[in-house]
Amino acid sequence: MSTHRFLYTLLMYLLSPLFVLRLLWRSRANPAYRQRLGERFGCVPATGRPCIWLHAVSVGETIAARPLIERLLVEYPQHPLLVTTTTPTGSDTVRRLFGGRVLHCYFPYDLPDALARFLTRMQPLLLVVMETEIWPNLYAACAQRNIPLMLANARLSGRSTRGYARLASLVRETLANASLIATRDPQDSQHFQQLGAKPEQVEVCGNIKFDLQVSSTVVEQGRQLRSQWGSQRQVCVAASTHQGEDEIILRVFARLREQCPDLLLVVVPRHPERFDAVATLCANSGLPTVRRSTGSAFSLDTAIIVGDSMGEMLLWYAAADVAFIGGSLVAHGGHNPLEAAAFGVPVVSGEHVHNFADIFPPLCQAGGAVLAQDETGLYAQLQEWLQDAAEQQQAGQAAKTFFQQNQRAVDCLIQAITTLMTTSRG
Repeated sequence: MSTHRFLYTLLMYLLSPLFVLRLLWRSRANPAYRQRLGERFGCVPATGRPCIWLHAVSVGETIAARPLIERLLVEYPQHPLLVTTTTPTGSDTVRRLFGGRVLHCYFPYDLPDALARFLTRMQPLLLVVMETEIWPNLYAACAQRNIPLMLANARLSGRSTRGYARLASLVRETLANASLIATRDPQDSQHFQQLGAKPEQVEVCGNIKFDLQVSSTVVEQGRQLRSQWGSQRQVCVAASTHQGEDEIILRVFARLREQCPDLLLVVVPRHPERFDAVATLCANSGLPTVRRSTGSAFSLDTAIIVGDSMGEMLLWYAAADVAFIGGSLVAHGGHNPLEAAAFGVPVVSGEHVHNFADIFPPLCQAGGAVLAQDETGLYAQLQEWLQDAAEQQQAGQAAKTFFQQNQRAVDCLIQAITTLMTTSRG
């Protein structure tokens, strides 16, 4: 073990009690955080036979990985597929999307003994890590056991690159243990190479989020919702909202209803622990509000629906005319606009979208999205689309075309995985 990794490991062990305390603290809002703690230390049941392991941190990464997971289930039916997550919401998403077709547990902490216990019991033939999870001990443990490790949909913003560069020696050593870094675009490849990855380790495969498959069932369910709400009503979805954004959305919505009295708003908070607070905020606005989770009937008088049920984001987009994507009016970094684009729904976001710097600029250039500087800009753009059906339709079609033209990542990733599996066996 190098000096850098030794010091990192020592720090991880010293901090491990704080990791547990943090879980307990978060469990005040979500009790699931204090459940299955042993899994985070590698205490998991043995699989009984070698598996393929895919790690997706939370909900967004799990949904993005869905087309790849479905392909892996088809291509490698002889091996169990293990999907790990870090958060309870990610865990719930795995169970909802895949049920008993995959194995699931929490991702272990980056501690040598936890990893050794986990790898011995799970016997992975290959590890696919979604996006950017650079864990020195995990990478080293996989290299020592000759387990190929691939970063899929790998991304590194300029800000993240500068942050990792502060630990240049440790990061360079860690990346050397990766078998392949499959990036979203050439800029991401350049950033990984700036951190020490070798050119032969890096391959541009595109963004897997473009490979989302739109189910005809969801499309039909969206139509049914529209008929329940009133087929002539326009629907605005405010997706993945964060604290500080809901108040803005409600003010904008109140102004929009002055011109569009039948307008319906669907608010979907990003985090489940905010469901109650957002529902109260909406109810206090004085407009008729219904919570999806209560099963209460929608009526023509319903003005606001709080989407407080997990796993229905695609359904809301299927029923939407326009969408606001949250985490962008506050300095969070934005969320994925491609799910809306897949349904031909034009998108407006705030300017804080650096987490999707590879998507928003070309999507905006194509005419499928607009970045609003502030509350005034958000109102102006939504009003324009709601009052001009032709412009709304044109923007929605531009978003859908952009989405369809960039679908290619899963084929590239499967080809890379096949190569790694063949090489490791041979």
